[in-house]
Amino acid sequence: MRKLHLLLLLLFMWGVSSAQEKSILDQLDEVAVIDQKVMMPMRDGVRLATDIYRPKGDEPVPIIFSRTPYNFNSYRDGELVTRTMQTALEAVKRGYAYVVQNERGRFFSEGEWDILGTPLTDGYDAMEWMSSQPWSNGKIGTIGCSSTAEWQMAVAALDHPAHAVLIPQGYGAGVGRIGDYYEQGNWYRGGAGQMLFTTWLYSTQHDPMAPRLPEGIQQEDLQRLQRFYDMAPRYPRVDWKEGLSHLPIQDIIKNVNGPRGIYEEMITRKPNDPKWYEGGLFHDDMPFEKPGFWFVSWYDVASSPNLAMYNHIRNNAKDPKIRDNQYLVIAPTLHCAFTRASENTVVGERSVGDARLNYNELTYAWFDFWLKEEANQIKEEMPKVRYFTMGSNKWQSSDTWPPKEAQMVTYYLDSKGKANTRLGNGVLTTKKPGRDNPDTFQYDPMYPVTSYGGNVCCTGNAVQGGSFDQQEMELREDILVYTTEPLAEGVEISGFIEAKLFLSTDVKDTDLTIKLIDVYPDGKAYNLDETIQRVRYREGYEKEVFMEKGKVYEVNMTPMSTSNYFEKGHRIRIEVSSSNFPRFDRNMNTGGNTYDETEGIVATNNIHHSSRYPSSISLPIVKR
Repeated sequence: MRKLHLLLLLLFMWGVSSAQEKSILDQLDEVAVIDQKVMMPMRDGVRLATDIYRPKGDEPVPIIFSRTPYNFNSYRDGELVTRTMQTALEAVKRGYAYVVQNERGRFFSEGEWDILGTPLTDGYDAMEWMSSQPWSNGKIGTIGCSSTAEWQMAVAALDHPAHAVLIPQGYGAGVGRIGDYYEQGNWYRGGAGQMLFTTWLYSTQHDPMAPRLPEGIQQEDLQRLQRFYDMAPRYPRVDWKEGLSHLPIQDIIKNVNGPRGIYEEMITRKPNDPKWYEGGLFHDDMPFEKPGFWFVSWYDVASSPNLAMYNHIRNNAKDPKIRDNQYLVIAPTLHCAFTRASENTVVGERSVGDARLNYNELTYAWFDFWLKEEANQIKEEMPKVRYFTMGSNKWQSSDTWPPKEAQMVTYYLDSKGKANTRLGNGVLTTKKPGRDNPDTFQYDPMYPVTSYGGNVCCTGNAVQGGSFDQQEMELREDILVYTTEPLAEGVEISGFIEAKLFLSTDVKDTDLTIKLIDVYPDGKAYNLDETIQRVRYREGYEKEVFMEKGKVYEVNMTPMSTSNYFEKGHRIRIEVSSSNFPRFDRNMNTGGNTYDETEGIVATNNIHHSSRYPSSISLPIVKR
């Protein structure tokens, strides 16, 4: 009680009057042992700041472990922040210890930070420490979204015996190389740079010159300091609509007087750089033998590689029981916005109806089964894949992704040579075109196609994610538009979307972009997914192969993913261009490094469609 009285006195002194804050603190003090700023030792002597909330009493309990680069300090700006305590309170009430830890080099944790908390052994060492505590029953479940999720897969590959189960949510930045996807933690898509990491690292990386606490500081001093000094830098706001346009790319953070850090080195890496395989990313040559409950969003930055990761585990885990214990939820939301779904969920401008799901109960039922061995029937009641179909606006279930009923149907690009803009004559048809009549557009890297909506996160005010009416964008001459006739009956598309384009150009290298669109009878054109391919990597990411002027090249696009019902009278549309900026960086068309270039050249790009050059898109159609 003495601790409680002290905390309440401090809250009174700071002027915090929220009944909710006091109530949560009261409840935690009644049911939990609270041990903040435990400095957990790693094998190299570095200590990681850890807050532990566990039920009172002597009975050993399972642990829910959250490891993060973000600030979870309970006290900020002199006030008590309740988010971590709310999570801890529910976990404790349900019979779990809740442990939250900062990656090395973050806030009160010692050491040097790198993305995903290098060295990878930190996650293993933390589990070794926790599982050996007298209050632990020896079973640990990991959970988190985004950067609090991404470390889980590679640590799972180390196979600590206490790591019983994981729940990764919005976990794409932890996926390195999976099959044909060489995203290297969302740094790339199709070999083109994703600019989200420029803005994210501006507000995340700590400058090496920033002040630090002395090594070896005692826990009681950290508990005192956390009440008024949380080690969180204050990053000035940046107008990223303007900031991301700066050239060269490698100087963007420098140009806005941002922190120094790992960005300047990472921006120089190519998609298959050996350094990607030294850190905390999961790659498809690593083992994985843990049950997983995976959460993906249709408008997240990495839906396709995330789904490929899920399929990889189901197909390649050595233990058949592990292959059979992988479950997946795909929601129609933005990055880590699962719980924000409402009775009328609007993503961007498009309503997808009631997309609610009881994530909290699903999560704890999963933990209860694996960490407490409760016979709660969750595996019998939960489908392997639960996915939301937009358009029909309903949750559906399947044993696999894509659904087994999905059949690939190929639509071919065709036109009379003028597919530029939505007012042109570009069409999508199941009939293969005959004579080649290519569509031509000019791509000027100094005047790129602006990103409008899309499957994105973390770009500040530069790009607003979600589904937006693309009609105005489709009046640009450097966007080719191909559309079906109005559908005679409704069509569900659920699965991976593959596209093959035949390109000729007058430059050494360029990009190709594509968007999948649902066109309503009134003309509204809502984007579903998008992708890009840097053409120098068309033969793989181990080498760069440049183009010769006038020669036609086959370019297979990195697959997209969605589940969308196109109602009767709607039309299926794709947009083809060479830029989607600042969602992706601009190809300067020179064959240079991109990251250190300040000037580009205009490319004249031609998309061919004929019996010889059958540019096409293949759609996974589900007939109900």
